[in-house]
Amino acid sequence: MATLSSNEAGWRKELNRVSWNDAEPKYDIRSWKNDHSRVGKGVTLFKDEMKVLADTIKQINLNKNQKED
Repeated sequence: MATLSSNEAGWRKELNRVSWNDAEPKYDIRSWKNDHSRVGKGVTLFKDEMKVLADTIKQINLNKNQKED
């Protein structure tokens, strides 16, 4: 769905919609080798969790000078 970042070593942090073991598809954020031959740690979100995350991100003013946690 989207590449969030990439590095010189050929890894990309991606947002994808995946189905593990033929289960209902979920949203997945994790690092992948550029050819998808290797995968790093990540997080998988159900649709309702993704909605909460999306709503929270919309409320954050990333352009405002604020202290990052």
